[in-house]
Amino acid sequence: MQIYTRVGDKGFTSVIGGDKLAKDSPRVTSYGELDELNSYVGYAISLLDRAELIEELHEIQKLIFDCGSDLADPTGKTQRITSEKVAWLESRIDEYSTVPDPVDSFILPGGTQAASVLHICRTIARRAERAVVSFQWTNDMDPQNLKFVNRLSDYFYAVARAVNKWGNQTDNLYDRGGKVFHHEITKSDIFK
Repeated sequence: MQIYTRVGDKGFTSVIGGDKLAKDSPRVTSYGELDELNSYVGYAISLLDRAELIEELHEIQKLIFDCGSDLADPTGKTQRITSEKVAWLESRIDEYSTVPDPVDSFILPGGTQAASVLHICRTIARRAERAVVSFQWTNDMDPQNLKFVNRLSDYFYAVARAVNKWGNQTDNLYDRGGKVFHHEITKSDIFK
């Protein structure tokens, strides 16, 4: 199998449907950021020993790939990220958020090696989100993709905190700020 095509030698790449785009176009940048995120999720998986979490992160990898495929398709004919998949991701965030003790302030990224890599995933997810937002301003895009990418950083935050809790690692609080999380506010308050 031939791996290199030489199309990139002039700064272009092919997208779904055969169109050639500049490698720094908003479309290519958005799914490229997701590709980097997926690689770090694989790294996090290699550091974990909880079978159910590993299986879930493999599903997350597939969803990230699905989202990248949605973004790479200029025709928009294939839409793999749905509202049901966004809702599933939200349910996982809700579940992991119950594992560690609540905090009122920001935490510093770190803890166990796996949690530290999951925090890297969180920040790459935020960068990917910014790229997807830039892409959406000038392109038709199903809004579920942006919702999904927006939830990813929350997911990795919640999972990193849970992994630290399971590893008996205390989160390192950022103690120079005030109270930023208000536990008295619930989802039903927000979504009224």
